Amino acid sequence: MLTGIDRVAGSKRSRSAFIEDVLRQYLREREKAVRRARDLALLNKFADEMNAEAEDVLRYQALEDTRDEP
Repeated sequence: MLTGIDRVAGSKRSRSAFIEDVLRQYLREREKAVRRARDLALLNKFADEMNAEAEDVLRYQALEDTRDEP
């Protein structure tokens, strides 16, 4: 494993710096995944309500469009 780390890190970075960077990136990605999952759950929770509202707006726009026709 150390050989692989040394190969990827290169000669300009220490193993510990490389490992720290990798762990920092991993933790950031996990935080993003948690936020995405939370956002998706929230969207799913209110999806029916939001879709009904969107359909209502589209129906209203369709009615307005037919009123504008000569």
